[in-house]
Amino acid sequence: MSSRMPGFLILVRPANLFLGAASIVLGAVIVTDTPPAWKVLLAGLSGTLIMAAGNALNDYYDADIDRLNKPFRAVPSGKVGREAARRFSTILFVSGVFIAIFISLECLLVALFVSLGLCLYNARLKRTFLLGNGAVSLFTALAFIYGGAAAGDWRPALFPAGFAFLFHLGREIVKDIEDQVADRSVAARTLPLRTSTHTALASVTAVYLLLVCLTFVPYWFSVYGLTYLIIVTVGVDVVLLISLVLMWRNQVADRMRRISLVLKMDMIVGLAAIYVGGTGAS
Repeated sequence: MSSRMPGFLILVRPANLFLGAASIVLGAVIVTDTPPAWKVLLAGLSGTLIMAAGNALNDYYDADIDRLNKPFRAVPSGKVGREAARRFSTILFVSGVFIAIFISLECLLVALFVSLGLCLYNARLKRTFLLGNGAVSLFTALAFIYGGAAAGDWRPALFPAGFAFLFHLGREIVKDIEDQVADRSVAARTLPLRTSTHTALASVTAVYLLLVCLTFVPYWFSVYGLTYLIIVTVGVDVVLLISLVLMWRNQVADRMRRISLVLKMDMIVGLAAIYVGGTGAS
C-alpha cells in the first residue's frame, strides 16, 4: 500500500501522526467536559505539524541506514529527495511553533522544547545509549501534557503521560533489538549493541512490568473507574505480558518487527482506556 502513497505523505508517517493527535485531544478532554474547541483544534494541528517535522527530519538523517533496514521509506525509496525532506521538516517545525503562539504560553514553551529536542534527537541522540530512547519517549508523553495545557490544566494528563513514556520506552528498545544489524553498520551505540540482546530484553521486561503495575494505580486511588481497569488489564497489560513471553522465546528481527507493530496498534486500546477513565464514559 505504501508504494501507492505520495512521497511526502509517506515521509510524515500518517499512522504515527494519528496516534499523536489523538493523544493531544485526549489530554484536553480529560481536563474538562467542555474544553475550548478552538484551542484543542490548534493544539492538535500544531502538535501534528511538529510530529510530522520530526518524522521528516528523521528520514533525512537516517537515509543511509534506512536503505538497509527500511528501504520503503520516502527518502531511501527515492520518492522524496534528502534535501527536500530537510527543507520540508523546517517548514513544518516553524508552522507548528507559530500556531502554538495563539494557544497559550505553556503550549508555546512545550512546542519549542519538543521542536528543539527532536532536532537534537535526530542529529545526535537517536543512536546514543538510552538517551535517544528516553528522548523520543518523553516527546511522545508530552503530547498529553500539550493537550492538557491547551484545555487550561496539564496536571490531569500526568497519568497518561507517564504511561505513554514507559510504553514507548519499552517499544523503542524493542526496535533497537530489531535493528541491530543495520545499527551495527553505522556504529550506533544502542542498548543491545553496547551491552547484549539479553540485557536489552531484561530492560524491556523491567519497563513493561513496571508499567503493568502502575496501570492499577489510578483505579486504586479512585481516579479512574472499573471500566478503565477492565480495558487496560485485558487490552493492554495482557498484550504486554504476552509480548514479553514471545520476545524471550525468539529475538529474530522479523518477530521483533511484528511485536513492535502489535505494540503500536495496542496504543489505541490504551488511549481508549484513558478516555473511559478520564471522562467517566462507559
